[in-house]
Amino acid sequence: MTEHVDAVVVGSGFGGSVSAYRLAEAGKRVCLLERGKAYPPGSFPRIPHELARNLWDPSEGLHGMFDVWTFKGIEALVSSALGGGSIIYANVLIRKDPDWFVEPDGRPWPVTRAELDRHYDNVERILAPQTYPLEVEPYSKTPKTLALRRAAEGLGLDWALPHLAVTFANPGQQPVPGVPIEEGDNLHHRRRYTCRLCGECDVGCNFGSKNTLDFNYLTLFERHGGEIRTRSEVRRLAPRPGGGFTIEYVTHEPESEGRKTNTSALPLRTITADRLVLAAGSLGSPYLLLKSFPGLGKALGSRWCGNGDLLGFLTRAPTPLDPDFGPVITSRIRYEGDAGRGFYIEDGGYPTFVSWMLEASQVSGNVSRAVRFLYRLIRNKLTASPVSNVSAELAQLLGECKTSSGTLPLLGMGRDVPDGNLSLRDGYLQCDWTIKTSRRYYESVKRSMQDLGDVLGARFESQPLWYFRRVVTVHPVGGCPLGRNADEGVVDPYGQVFGYPGLSVADGSVMPGPVGPNPSLTIAALADRFAEWTIENWRPRT
Repeated sequence: MTEHVDAVVVGSGFGGSVSAYRLAEAGKRVCLLERGKAYPPGSFPRIPHELARNLWDPSEGLHGMFDVWTFKGIEALVSSALGGGSIIYANVLIRKDPDWFVEPDGRPWPVTRAELDRHYDNVERILAPQTYPLEVEPYSKTPKTLALRRAAEGLGLDWALPHLAVTFANPGQQPVPGVPIEEGDNLHHRRRYTCRLCGECDVGCNFGSKNTLDFNYLTLFERHGGEIRTRSEVRRLAPRPGGGFTIEYVTHEPESEGRKTNTSALPLRTITADRLVLAAGSLGSPYLLLKSFPGLGKALGSRWCGNGDLLGFLTRAPTPLDPDFGPVITSRIRYEGDAGRGFYIEDGGYPTFVSWMLEASQVSGNVSRAVRFLYRLIRNKLTASPVSNVSAELAQLLGECKTSSGTLPLLGMGRDVPDGNLSLRDGYLQCDWTIKTSRRYYESVKRSMQDLGDVLGARFESQPLWYFRRVVTVHPVGGCPLGRNADEGVVDPYGQVFGYPGLSVADGSVMPGPVGPNPSLTIAALADRFAEWTIENWRPRT
C-alpha cells in the first residue's frame, strides 16, 4: 500500500526546516525528504582526500555536502546535507532592508517588510543569534573585524556587527571559546561547544558552535513527531485525482558511497500527501516543477539571479588581518549603491589550513630561508659551536608570514538584476543569466572593495573568474517568484502555487528579486509566513 501523510516537505534548508516544524507543531503528520546525509559534530572532513570526496554526485559515488553548478555566466554553490545551506553558510542573519522590497521597475514586492517583521521575530527566537562579542578578549583582538571597522570609519560608512547564528556564550554568561553549550538534547545526541574562533564555518563546524537547523528547527520537528528521511532524493511529483500529491523518490544507500552507481536504475519509492512543500532551493525547486509541471506558466524559471554575490581579496596589507581567526564573518558594511542597487560588504575568513597553504605557495622565499637555516645547522656542527639554541633561526625560517596574515577575503552581496531564466534542455537545468545587465552594480561593489583596501594600505584583487566575465554565487535566488497572479509569479504572497491547491514553495526560489543581504533569514521568515497561512487555511480531504 502507498504510504500517506498529511504533508511532505522536500528539502531541509531554511525554508524546509521552518515549514516542517510549523506543520508538525500544528499536529500534522509530516515527512521531510532530504537528499543529503546528516552531519553530527565531529563528522565534517578535514583531511585532504576526504575534502576532495565531499562533493555531491551520487552517480560518481560522491555523497558530500557541496554541490557545484556551472551555467552560461555564473557558477553556483549549494548544499546537500541535513540542514541544507545552514551547514555551509557563514551564519549571518540580516533582515531585508525595508526600502529594498521593490522590483527593478519600482513596483513593490507582493510581501512587505512590515508583514514579515513578526515572522523575522519568530525565526530569531528559535535560531537564537548572537553578535560577535568584540568588547571582550580574546574577541576584542580580532584583526579583520577591527580593520574593517577602521576602514569604514575612515570612509564614513555604515559598519555594524550583524546577528550571527553562532553560540559564543551561554545565556547570562561571559563569552568563552570552547565551553560546553548548556541546552537540551539535539537530534544528533552530541555535545556542542561555544565558538572556538577557528574559521571553519563554511566547511562544517565540528564543534557544533553554529546554530545550524539540525540543532533547532529539525530537532523541534522530531520532538513533535516529524519524520526525517535523509539520502532521499525526489525524482517526480504529480497531482492526485481528487486532491493531494504523489511524490516519488530514490534512496542513496550508504554502501553506495564511494563507488559509481547507475542512479537512474535506483528503485522508486512512493509517498502521497495532502500538502506538498517544495524547499529544494532556487535550483532544485524550479527543476522539479519544470520537470513535473511543464505547463505551469511563463513565470516558472524566471527572475533568477545570484543575489549580487561577488568575492574579492585584500592582499599585502601592512598590518595583520588574520582571516583564520574568528568565525568566517564578523561584521558588515552597508552601501546605498548606484541607482538604488545597494549592497553589503562583509569581512571573510577561512580555516587555518588555508593559511598554511598560502605560505607554502611562497616557494622562492621559503627556499632561501630554508638554505639559511640549514647553513646555520651545518656550520654549528662543523665548527663544534657551543651555541645549541636555534629558536631565532627557526623563527627566521618561518618568516613574517605576510602572505597569509596580510590577506582578507571580502564578501559582497546585494541587488543585482534578476533577469535570469531557468529552463530544461535534454533533461538538464539551464540558466541564461549573465553579468551584462548587472555590470554597473558589480563595478560599484569592486570600487568599494578597492576603497577599503586603500584605507588599509592593502592591494585589492578580484576573484579570478571575473576576468572571464563570470561570478560565483552561494546565494542563488528566484525561479519560482512571488506574484500577485499567475502572469506575474509562480506562487502567491503566501507561497501557494497558482492553480495547484495544496502545493507551495518555501525557499530562495520564491524571491522576485535579490534579497540584498544574506538571504537565509528572509527565506526562513517567508517560510514561517507561508506555513502559518497553510495551517490557518487547512482543509481536510474530501
